[in-house]
Amino acid sequence: MARRNDPLAEFLRTHREKLQPDDVGLTKGHRRRVAGLRREEVAGLAGISTDYYHRIEQGRERPSDQVLDALARALLLSPDATVYMRNLVAGRSPGQRLDSSARSLNPALQGLIDGWPHSPAHIHDATATVVMVNPLAARLSPSFAHGGNPLRSLFLEEQSREFYRNWEGLTAWAVRWLRDFTGHHPSPGLDAIVDELNRESERFRTLWASYDVKKHTRGLLLVNHPEVGPLDLHFQHLSLRGSEFIMVTYWAEPCSPSAEALNRLMG
Repeated sequence: MARRNDPLAEFLRTHREKLQPDDVGLTKGHRRRVAGLRREEVAGLAGISTDYYHRIEQGRERPSDQVLDALARALLLSPDATVYMRNLVAGRSPGQRLDSSARSLNPALQGLIDGWPHSPAHIHDATATVVMVNPLAARLSPSFAHGGNPLRSLFLEEQSREFYRNWEGLTAWAVRWLRDFTGHHPSPGLDAIVDELNRESERFRTLWASYDVKKHTRGLLLVNHPEVGPLDLHFQHLSLRGSEFIMVTYWAEPCSPSAEALNRLMG
């Protein structure tokens, strides 16, 4: 009997259904009744038996590294998606915390980011909750303030659609990043946030169900700030080695209108 809600099984089914025969060099044929590839087609491309692949999709098998490599090739998985799949098989799925020898945050980092008067910066923990922030980041958005959660705010606060000029693209970016992050830093607290977003946000629910995975570390934030107007800000995620903490820094192009607006926001 299939195991219900098996993460690996859901991952494989979702990616199988995204592919069409033409994508992998197969003939489409007639009377196809399934979305995407059939199980037997994936099994053939991976060089394994259909019965064995069927058991994997039912959550009744844990495949070897060699089989995972073959499935990654068959499903045209990206390197980030392949790592995510391996983490699922290794049992590093959300809800199972990895051991870490360094969970405390160096308090001296507060002085570091406070010394960046022209660059908003904050640090968040494994639940995407802000645990350190400099004054400019707190003025940039209430969700960046200490105790805020930019991820929750992005999907659950109605004003986010007006605050972020690129809300659609940013939400897609955030969910791809979150899929990758949960694979490396599983957390019961983050589990709870994902469950909440799945319940409360149709946009999140749709994006999360796609199982798109991408190890994003940078992007562009397009903001409509209520005090200083439009801001075009680059941002970069910086992993703090040996911990689940992420530092996020923002900056504007030098001498640009956005840089001038940030200066006004500094007061």
